[in-house]
Amino acid sequence: METLLNLIDGELRPAVSGAWLDVYAPATGKAFGRIPDSDERDVDLAVKAAQQAFPAWNALGREGRSKVMLRLAELIEADMDGFVEDESRDNGKPLSLARRVDIPRAVANLRFFATAIIHFPSEAHLMDDVAVNYTDRQPFGVAGCISPWNLPLYLFTWKIAPALASGNCVVAKPSEVTPLTAYRMSALCQAAGMPPGVLNIVHGLGPKVGAAITSHPGVPAISFTGGTRTGAEIARVAAPMFKKLSLELGGKNPVLVFADCDFEEMLRTTVRSSFTNQGQICLCGSRILVERSIFERFRTAFVDRVKALRVGDPRSPESDLGAVVSEAHMQKVLEHIRIAREEGAQVLCGGNRIMMEGPLKDGWFIAPTVIEGLGPQCRTNQEEIFGPVVTIQPFETETEAIALANATPYGLASVIWTRDVQRSHRVARALQAGIVWVNCWMVRDLRTPFGGVKQSGVGREGGMDALRFFTEAKNVCIKL
Repeated sequence: METLLNLIDGELRPAVSGAWLDVYAPATGKAFGRIPDSDERDVDLAVKAAQQAFPAWNALGREGRSKVMLRLAELIEADMDGFVEDESRDNGKPLSLARRVDIPRAVANLRFFATAIIHFPSEAHLMDDVAVNYTDRQPFGVAGCISPWNLPLYLFTWKIAPALASGNCVVAKPSEVTPLTAYRMSALCQAAGMPPGVLNIVHGLGPKVGAAITSHPGVPAISFTGGTRTGAEIARVAAPMFKKLSLELGGKNPVLVFADCDFEEMLRTTVRSSFTNQGQICLCGSRILVERSIFERFRTAFVDRVKALRVGDPRSPESDLGAVVSEAHMQKVLEHIRIAREEGAQVLCGGNRIMMEGPLKDGWFIAPTVIEGLGPQCRTNQEEIFGPVVTIQPFETETEAIALANATPYGLASVIWTRDVQRSHRVARALQAGIVWVNCWMVRDLRTPFGGVKQSGVGREGGMDALRFFTEAKNVCIKL
């Protein structure tokens, strides 16, 4: 059993309670390690360490902080194989995906914000012959960052990087389900030149650690990515304390396929946008809306492609999909499939747990599943499943497609497939979503705002939006 530790004030240490939580490998269903079962005492120690470290970290200036973060990115990149192995082992995703996407993106996050802070602009407003105003943006001290299990290091760095670059110190909680790469990174902080207390990583359960970070009076801002229900609880606690909140929550993302699309490109990308990372990406397209004139062609071709996907050992280069993240999550996804059948769905492929052999016989594998025959108001088309499950629905007109796309309480991402440029602009503007991809998916420019509308979240991450969130704006007016 591997033992992971908290990073508090530059030291790796167990929880104050001395208690531990097991960490499981999704592909085998077996525990392989343990993390501290931390509580509010550990969070309080981390907050005090961050408060003490803040003046010196801020005083390093933009270039000083940038050098530390760039060095940390270099160290992660130099240990690419180790990070890839850990990300695959405790998340269940294929090694190939962790190597192609997760760890390179984590490195890119650190590098992007380490350099972006150097170019972070201020604003000035001249009042003719009266005064000049300028905006002074300053860090607020301690940021609370709570990240999810689906893209562990990718989204962990997406939060801590802009917070650190802005001059704040951080108390961070990675998911207790996937703690390995955050812990691996914590062991590199000292070598990167990061002063003690600047980054504190507290492992443990959401109701203990996450709640303690949210309610701590010494943490004036919370950045959270995760489920909508948890986001609502964070908002309930933090709002009366007047904390800054950035909440990136759930999604039920539509893919709109018009008859004039590039069919082969659309088909290839839609399979990917449906099932990458076992469908456990908040940006995955889970509701595929297809113009009726090509619906039968799409259904046949799509199901054939999905049936050809290979579910297997995450370590094998031949595996397209690995295991879902936990036994509890596997049961949740299978229950949603049961509900879909109860609602009258036709399961075109998948719909079952896959039982492997040998060391993987207890692993949490689900066959990629395509569902047809359900209306827009059924639970299967309204609730976030967050697994390898998609529904397909036909539409007759552009107006109907937009109505179906918007007919959920979520509004994170969407995809449009069409060769009609005017339609792409028209539909993109009408969709209730924070992100719209046209003829592509997951093409990400880190300078752009990231986030959703409705129950998909509050605020925006990414680029200058993230740096603005992690600073306080002060207007200075000087009379001429």
